Amino acid sequence: TLTGTAPRKPVSQYKLVGTRVARLDLPDKVSAKYTNMQHVRVPDMLHGRVVRPRGQGPYGTGAKPLSIDESSIKHIPTARVVRKGDFVGVVAAREWDAVKTARDLKVAWQTSSSLPRNAKLHETMRAAKTTDTLVVDDGDLAKGFAQAAHVASASYQLPYQAHLPFGPNCALADVGPDGALVMSSTQDIYNSRRMLADVLGLPPEKIRVQYYEGSGTFGHSCYEDAAQAAAIMSQVVGKPVRVQFMRWDEHGWDNFGPAHVAEVRAAVDASAKIVAYEYQGWQHGWHVIETSQELALGTPPQERISGSNSIIVNRMSTGAMYAIPNRRVVSHAVPMVGLLKGSPLRSPMDMHYSFASEQVIDELAHAAGIDPLEFRRRNIAGERWLGVLEAAAAAAGWTPRVAAASPSDAEVVTGRGIGIGTHHVSFGAAVAEIEVNKVTGTIVAKNLYGALDAGLTVNPALVENQIVGMMVQATSRILKEEVTFSDSNVTSVDWVSYPILRFAEHPTVTPVVVQRLDEPSTGAGEEVMGSTGAAIANAFFDATGVRLRQYPMTPERVRAALAARKT
Repeated sequence: TLTGTAPRKPVSQYKLVGTRVARLDLPDKVSAKYTNMQHVRVPDMLHGRVVRPRGQGPYGTGAKPLSIDESSIKHIPTARVVRKGDFVGVVAAREWDAVKTARDLKVAWQTSSSLPRNAKLHETMRAAKTTDTLVVDDGDLAKGFAQAAHVASASYQLPYQAHLPFGPNCALADVGPDGALVMSSTQDIYNSRRMLADVLGLPPEKIRVQYYEGSGTFGHSCYEDAAQAAAIMSQVVGKPVRVQFMRWDEHGWDNFGPAHVAEVRAAVDASAKIVAYEYQGWQHGWHVIETSQELALGTPPQERISGSNSIIVNRMSTGAMYAIPNRRVVSHAVPMVGLLKGSPLRSPMDMHYSFASEQVIDELAHAAGIDPLEFRRRNIAGERWLGVLEAAAAAAGWTPRVAAASPSDAEVVTGRGIGIGTHHVSFGAAVAEIEVNKVTGTIVAKNLYGALDAGLTVNPALVENQIVGMMVQATSRILKEEVTFSDSNVTSVDWVSYPILRFAEHPTVTPVVVQRLDEPSTGAGEEVMGSTGAAIANAFFDATGVRLRQYPMTPERVRAALAARKT
C-alpha cells in the first residue's frame, strides 16, 4: 500500500480552474427533457395522496383522526383509504382520482388551540423557559459601554418562513416483504434509508434509496416526509405507489425555518470605533422525526439539540466581522413543542441575525455622522471582510454620504443600503438600491450588488449564478414571506396567503466573485443571504429615516411605521 500526499499543482499552472464552464444539465432543463422526481413513473403503480388537516397545528399534537367516513369516496373508482396509526392516505389507479379522493374523504380531526397566533408568537418565545448558551464573551462589556459616545439598541421580531419548492415534493416507493426501492429527492440517502427502515420495519440493507432531482428546496423541506408516505402506502397495498404532495400539504406541513427574537445593543466611542456589542437571541431547533413517521408509528416529537446550527446563535453573523474588543453573544434555546416544526432553511437563521445586527451597526454609523461604508471600513476585522465590502461598494458605484441625510417629501423615494454577513464560512457583502412608495407602502428592490469570497472559486460562473439566486430569494424573504397561523393551525396554505417575489418584481443583480486562488474553497450557496436582507433594511432607513424592526417588510408594516413617525 502506497501512502503519502500527492503533489499539488501550482496555482500559476491552472488552465481550467478559475474559468467559466457551461453547465451540462441546462439544455435538457430548458427543453423540458430532464427527468425530475415529479416525472418518474413505473409500471403498475398507484397514485397516492396524504390526507391531513389544511395546515399543521402545534408541534407535538400530530394529526389524530377521530373518525373516517370511507363511504364518502365510494363514487371514485379504484379509490382506497390507507391507514397506519394516525397516518391517513389514499390511493387510486389514476392521479386525478387520488386527488379527488383526498379532497372528498370525510375525516373528523382532533384539534388543539394552543398555538400563540402570529401576534403573540415572539412574546411567547421571549417568555419561554430556555436553555441558554454563552456563545461569545470577549473583554469587559460593562467597561465597553462605559466608553460609549453613542449607543444603539433595539428588539427585532423575525418570522417563520417556508421552503416551498415550486413543484410540491414527490416520491415513489415499491415495498415488498423482503425489500424496498424508494425514489425521492432526499439530500442524504443514507439517513433517508435509516429512517425508512424504522418506518417499514425492514433492515436498512434491504432498502435502496435512489435520488432524483426535485424542483428546488434550499434546505430540509418535505422530501423525506413524501418518501415515507409513499413507502407506508406501498407496504400496505402491496404495489408501487407514487405520492405527490398537494400545494396545501407542502405549505401547511413544511418544516419551517424557525422564527427568532433578537435584542441587540452596541456602542461607539468618540473616534467612531465600536467598543461594545451584545446580541441576545431566542429561537428553537430542528425536528428529527418526519411527520409521516410521527403519525404512522406514534413516535413522540423530537428536537435536534446537539449539533444544531439553529439552536445556537451563529457567532459569525453577530458582530464577528468587526474588530470589537468587548462582545457578548447569548443564545436562548426555546422548546419547539407547542410552536411550529422547524428545519434548516437556506443560510439557516442568518437572515434573522443580519437583519438585526447590521441595522444596529448602521444606527451607530448614523449616530456618529459617518457614511455607512466608511464606518464599516474603520471597524472591519480582516482583509477578506474588507475585500467583499469594497467589491460590493465598487460595483454599486457607492459615493460617500450619511444615511437619510436629506429625506424627501415625495410620494416615491429612493434609498441605498449596505450590509455584510455570512453563514459559517466564506465572506459576503451586499448593496441594495430600493424604491419606496410612501402612500401604498410598497418597497421595490431595483438594483442589488453582491460580493462573495469563497476562497478558490473553481467555476466563477456557477458562483455568480448562486449570488443572483441568493439575492433574489433574500429579497422575496425580506419583503414578502411569512408563515401565518391561528391558535389551532397554519393558515398560509397557498401562494396568496404566502406570497413570494414574482418575475415582474425581480431586482437587477450584479454578482461579484472575489477570487482567492491561494485560499481553500469554501461555501458559495448561502453566504450573501443575510447581507442582502440587511442591505435592503438599511436602504429603507436611508429612503425614509425610519427603521423597521420586523420583516417581511410588507406594505402594511411600512405604512404603520411611517404613520408612527408622524405622531
